[in-house]
Amino acid sequence: MVTKRIIPCLDVRDGRVVKGTNFLGIKDVEDPVSLASFYNESGADELVFYDITASYEKRNLFTDVLKSVAEQIFIPLTVGGGINTLSDFDRVLKCGADKVSVNSGAIKNPSLIEDAARLYGNQCVVLSMDVKRVDGVFRIFSHGGRIDTGIDALEWAKRGEESGAGELVVNSIDTDGVKRGFDLEMLEKICKTVNIPVIASGGAGKKEDFYELFDKVKGVDAGLAASIFHFREVLIPDLKRYLVSKNIEMRL
Repeated sequence: MVTKRIIPCLDVRDGRVVKGTNFLGIKDVEDPVSLASFYNESGADELVFYDITASYEKRNLFTDVLKSVAEQIFIPLTVGGGINTLSDFDRVLKCGADKVSVNSGAIKNPSLIEDAARLYGNQCVVLSMDVKRVDGVFRIFSHGGRIDTGIDALEWAKRGEESGAGELVVNSIDTDGVKRGFDLEMLEKICKTVNIPVIASGGAGKKEDFYELFDKVKGVDAGLAASIFHFREVLIPDLKRYLVSKNIEMRL
């Protein structure tokens, strides 16, 4: 049985961790360095760091904060936000990232995935997808969920895999911050479309949501969440013990 992963996400704006609902109503949470250290010690399998306004504000990612976060942790770190060129990949990797997540940059320049995979290896390239239902179709949104690209999410996931992405982070805008469970329908369709690891994001509100995710969507590899971990509503050691008790394979 494949071990499932639990991944906290740091959404960073102006050097602070923030959180909203459906990508709106952003509120301040905590200092990213202290929070990263907490997760490193709490048994998180990986950590995701998103500079959530870098693409929208058309600027580079906060490398000073990123360096400080990377120095605090010994678990794999995926970093995204404002990744538009190979030089952005290089800069972020040199700051301590293990993997680089590309979203809006790949939509503008789909060859970026292929070029980065060729240069740094597939395992370094993560395609992050912000997905929302539009007239019953799963569509890709860009710039922090602000712009409907018109791209079909299932086709984009397959194209990302074929271009060389080693992993997908699938963010449901419909369930983001709502805390009523992951978007199982969307995730199942994505997992059936690709053969690379899929990280589910958006909607976790309690331990049972992770069990439902792993139990019902067999192809999903990891569950990602933010606020329930940030506000200590669910502690990662407790979550992992609960999942093991439900016969979900975890690294304890």
